[in-house]
Amino acid sequence: MNFVFVALGGALGAVARYAISLIPVKGQFPILTLVTNILGAIIIGFIVGLTDKRADVSPNTVLFWKTGVCGGFTTFSTFSLEAYKLFENKAYMLGGVYTALSVFFCLFGVFLGKKIATVIG
Repeated sequence: MNFVFVALGGALGAVARYAISLIPVKGQFPILTLVTNILGAIIIGFIVGLTDKRADVSPNTVLFWKTGVCGGFTTFSTFSLEAYKLFENKAYMLGGVYTALSVFFCLFGVFLGKKIATVIG
């Protein structure tokens, strides 16, 4: 049954990621992947923060949101490919900025999500 919760969450996350990718944005900088990863970090931080404080959250709910939705939604492999392509195309400054922003804001997103869960929960 755990696989069903992960699969359903993963499908929801993947569809949400695809929907964001359809937003028309011009430019070389992969802003939509960055935004997706930051949102995913906030969501997973929120889930962890909420479940740290509440024992009444079912393990299936955690699997659905954390493993399923966040796993299907976030795009680390896409991030890696886009960063690689920037460096490969000698856009070193852009690649460095993209990599630094992704790491910093995704770590900050987890922190922020946990803080929001603390305030709400």
